[in-house]
Amino acid sequence: MMNETDVSVIARRLNLQEWQVRNSLYLFEQGATVPFVSRYRKEKTGTLDEIQLFEIEKLSVKLTELNARRQTILETIRSQEKLTPELEEQINKADTLTLLEDLYLPYKPKRKTRASIARSLGLEPLARMIMGQNIPDLEHRAEDFLNDQVKSAEEALAGARDIAAEWINENRQVRERIRRLFEREAIIRSKIIRGKEDKGRKYVNYFDSSENLNKCPSHRLLAMLRGEREKLLHLSIEPDEEKAVRLIEEMVIHRNSASAVQLQIAIPDAYKRLLKPSIENEYRAIYKEKADEAAISVFAENLRQLLLMPPLGQKSILAIDPGYRTGCKIVCLDPQGQLVHNETVYPHLPQREVGPAARKIKGLVDAYKIEAIAIGNGTAGRDTEQFIRNYIRFDRDVEVYVVSENGASVYSASDVARQEFPDYDVTVRGAVSIGRRLMDPLAELVKIDPKSIGVGQYQHDVDQKQLHESLDRVVISCVNKVGVEINTASPHLLAYVSGLGPALAGNIVAYIRQNGPLKSRKEILKVPRLGQKAFEQAAGFLRISQAENPLDNTAVHPERYALVERIASDMKCTVAELIADEGKRKMVELSRYTDDSVGLPTLQDIMTELAKPGRDPRGRIKFFEFSQDVQTIEDVKPGMILPGIVTNITRFGAFIDIGVKQDGLVHISEMADRFVKDPAEVVKLHEQLQVKVLEVDLSRNRIQLSLKRVNRS
Repeated sequence: MMNETDVSVIARRLNLQEWQVRNSLYLFEQGATVPFVSRYRKEKTGTLDEIQLFEIEKLSVKLTELNARRQTILETIRSQEKLTPELEEQINKADTLTLLEDLYLPYKPKRKTRASIARSLGLEPLARMIMGQNIPDLEHRAEDFLNDQVKSAEEALAGARDIAAEWINENRQVRERIRRLFEREAIIRSKIIRGKEDKGRKYVNYFDSSENLNKCPSHRLLAMLRGEREKLLHLSIEPDEEKAVRLIEEMVIHRNSASAVQLQIAIPDAYKRLLKPSIENEYRAIYKEKADEAAISVFAENLRQLLLMPPLGQKSILAIDPGYRTGCKIVCLDPQGQLVHNETVYPHLPQREVGPAARKIKGLVDAYKIEAIAIGNGTAGRDTEQFIRNYIRFDRDVEVYVVSENGASVYSASDVARQEFPDYDVTVRGAVSIGRRLMDPLAELVKIDPKSIGVGQYQHDVDQKQLHESLDRVVISCVNKVGVEINTASPHLLAYVSGLGPALAGNIVAYIRQNGPLKSRKEILKVPRLGQKAFEQAAGFLRISQAENPLDNTAVHPERYALVERIASDMKCTVAELIADEGKRKMVELSRYTDDSVGLPTLQDIMTELAKPGRDPRGRIKFFEFSQDVQTIEDVKPGMILPGIVTNITRFGAFIDIGVKQDGLVHISEMADRFVKDPAEVVKLHEQLQVKVLEVDLSRNRIQLSLKRVNRS
């Protein structure tokens, strides 16, 4: 249930109005999805976009978890009969997990510690004397605590110091002061573990490195943490120890006395044994989380750009999964992406059956009226492209495209592929996936785990739950942004439509298979188990291109059909005529149609949709061709200007496919003649551009590229 305190916290942290947060959370509680709220409830939220709505949803979950932890802590302290009204108020006001845990620390059940042993020996009163700093003859007083287990005053004082050290560690003000020191001045140091130099060669940059933690880029931190996890690197995170101890002394020691001498011994111990490891672990977690968020953010944006790549559309495709020894697997697909033919040709070594392969492909192009050829960019990809261009002359225009194979092998071996093609092996399935990616990247890539698509870095190092949720949100956002043709969509694509999910998606496909194509959006309600709520959430994102009502092929929601019909009636025309006549649409006075539930944002969206019914928002695919002079890395020379395609974007640069097996790197420093904070400011995934070769390292298989002073068009 919605909590008004949480509403205020979310609004403050996200810089939003409380009514926007309150209305958004209410809609979510009613079962509305983020895409639906973003698109069809703009007046309720003040036109919040998907990112803002996702942040509200995410922060609401975090606050719910925080409140659950708060209740657990209150119950634990209450059971100890130590919960005072003041402490309860402090706990209820704590708005971060860190503050909550600091308040809980003195009451947290502990394992056996040096301090707990000292308490069991009756030394807590002596520890209070040390902290009080007003006993002049402390060693003499310590003799009062001798017993069978405490043999000397020094033993008594040592035990009392252990208790004092624990109290210092649990002091909320001390912990906050040391946190601030870590935040400003902590150094992250990395060293190779002795004897691991050869095995850890890929971490050579971190064999002996140090830098301010707050300036360490996310990719470097994740690399060092991976090296530590592989037991190749030793990492430490800490500020200057002497400075930390002095800060604690300033807070704890109030007078020059014998007690102060004991504290001067206890404080370094408290810092090194308790405080430093605890705060270091906190900052490891904090900066790991920040690095995760940065890496996941890059991954998510790359995935978004990949999924929204322009499709070639419904055309007859010949797709090739290239290979040398095992040959090139060829499939022919009809405009709906259905497999109509497959076989294998061997144009490359060792067989090199160039003539038969060329005749076979030309025959298939003619027989199946092929309009485009899709070639996988993996092993033998460039050789296959050259073979097609050099040895085959087609009787009509047939465009040749090189398509990314990333994840195709994962799809080929998946349950999804086996269900689609139970009678074919993985090579046929892989070729089909390559062809379908050209036709519609989004529809095909949703079948593959996003982590396998090859557009991120450190995906195995970041928080896997957070990564999965983030990438899943991207897929949902992209599917609903584009919209789905319900009569031809796969269940895997339909499952991402707002309000549906796998079960209803399967029911839709089964209904269409049994009853034929749906003729209207209203008919969707006949699908088993698909009720009014699911219909409300999904209908606006589903398209029926051959429907009698032209609005069924737009993003106009059925709940607004009556409004559109009223506008058309006022303009003395039909809805179809309103869609076809730009002049009539321009004459519509939108302000006449606003009411309590419909405002100008919704009306403007409706008019935008009427102007482009059925149009794919992803644009048109661009033809691209690599340099014919470059086939292998040995052909690449410094100074060359080459065409390339952006295949991956990271925090430190972008990887560019220039037509050889190894992608080249444009480091962030080589992206522009100005400071670039984020490579995504300069390039987009799968952007076609010109790059300059700076350096080729054949021994390490590396190519350094630059975008400086190069025409990118």
